[in-house]
Parts: sequence; structure tokens; C-alpha cells
Amino acid sequence: MRPLLVLASDGREHLLSDARETLAETFKLTEEEKKALLPSGRQAKFGNRVAWAKVYLTRARALDTPKRGSFRITERGRELLRDVPERITIKELMDRFPEIVEFRSPRQQKETAAGLEADDEGQTPEELLEDAYQRFRTDIASELLAHVTAASSHFFERLVVELLLSMGYGGSRKEAGEAIGRAGDEGIDGIINEDRLGLDVIYIQAKKWEGSVGRPEIQKFVGALHGKRAKKGVFITTSTFSSEAIDYVARIEPKVVLIDGQMLANLMIDFNVGVTPVTSYETKRIDSDYFSEE
Repeated sequence: MRPLLVLASDGREHLLSDARETLAETFKLTEEEKKALLPSGRQAKFGNRVAWAKVYLTRARALDTPKRGSFRITERGRELLRDVPERITIKELMDRFPEIVEFRSPRQQKETAAGLEADDEGQTPEELLEDAYQRFRTDIASELLAHVTAASSHFFERLVVELLLSMGYGGSRKEAGEAIGRAGDEGIDGIINEDRLGLDVIYIQAKKWEGSVGRPEIQKFVGALHGKRAKKGVFITTSTFSSEAIDYVARIEPKVVLIDGQMLANLMIDFNVGVTPVTSYETKRIDSDYFSEE
């Protein structure tokens, strides 16, 4: 927040879009750091932080907004720069300005109820929300994987069918079930249509596994694919893959996708297999165009 206030200290009107570039230079950010996204993948993390710095300083009446997307310093902002020569934090603003206490209070109550009482200095509300979501998702994925690992091999086969169908593969449920349910054939557990029309097929090996799956097991699967003149294969396990196995499939034909237990659990969450949606939250932003009178 202080670098943004320093930028505005010349008294001129500044555009937020220009401020992002200037502050990126101030912080000596690399191109990679400037382009880094929030976990949602929908917004740049740095741009999000600059925007919220402006929100807090505007709420504190250290900045005002002459028009959409712009800002300039106020007398209160100049006083804040003089009184706080170091980093301007949310706590500093709360100690000084009742407007910030009022602005923060409803959110603080919600964060406390959600277990987000950790120090959030430097994190925007979007980052806090996404961090909480990622922690919750990680817990659910771990619990899911424990259930899958404890289930029978027959149940695991049915789970694979459900997941692939939910992802858009396999044609009908009956066709998919018959394909995956076949007895192993030279290292192949099943064949499934890549699309509903059956224009291409994918060969599958789905195994509950103890320990890490190594390169030799993947080589056996690839050998079976060559025997079928197959171009695509998926190896699914409840365990993990060794680094040698991962490196091996990156350099070969046919194309082989490895799905370990963690990825399997995340796909189950993404496609609602073995989980039930409970609550959803929709975040929104102000539509500035709506308020434009031009």
C-alpha cells in the first residue's frame, strides 16, 4: 500500500492500469511473477493485490477516485505517508481510521467463523478464500483416497467406469462397464471409447497398488499397447509413480497418461464422483460499466 501511496504523492490523477506497471518495476518483479495467477487461474495475483491496496487506501480516505479506474492522493494520504515511513499494513490502517475498522468488521467475523484467524497481512480476500478452499479440498481428497484404497478391486473398477463416463468417455454406461470389467489381456485391463461415436479407443490399466509404481510396470503396459497397435493409454493407480516412470512416459510413443492416487481423488472431486456438493459460494465484482453515465 505504501508504494501505491508514494506513486500518488505527486498529486496527479493516476490510472490503476498504469500503477500496476510502475509498481511492478518498483518491486523488481520478473515477467513470471507479474503473470502468476491466483489458484482459480482467472486473475493475476499481483494485479489483484494492487487493486485491493487501492480499495483499502480509498476506504481510509487516503486516496480518492475522481473517475472510474483512476485515483489521486488526499491530504489524509499525505499525512499517512509522513507518519508511517515504513510498511503500511491493514493493522496500521485499523489503528488510525474507524472507516477501516467498520469495513473490516463483517469480514473478520466471517473469517473467524470459517477458521481463518491466521495473520492475513499481505493476502487479499480472494487469496484468503482460495487458500481456505484449497485446504478444504486437500482434506476431502485425502479422505476420498483413503476410502478408495480400502475398497475392493471390483469397486475400484466400477469407480473408474463412473469417472471416465463423467469425464465424457466411454459411450454408454453398459459399454463402458463391459470394457473396463474384462479380464486382463496382456497387461491391459480394458478398452474404452474416447468419444461417444467410438472414433478412437483408449487402452486402460487400473490397479490398486502397494508402494510406488515403477518404470518396469509401465514398460509392460506400453509393450501391450504396441502389441495392439494402440496410440493411447491410461494407467490408473491408487498409489504413486516413480520419477523414472514419469520420465519414461514423457519420451515415448504411444501417448500414455499416468493417473496416481492424488490425481484420481482430485478428478473425482472435479467431476462429482463419490462426493456430493453441499454449499457453493459465488463471488462477484462491481460492474463499473453499469455506473458509467457517459
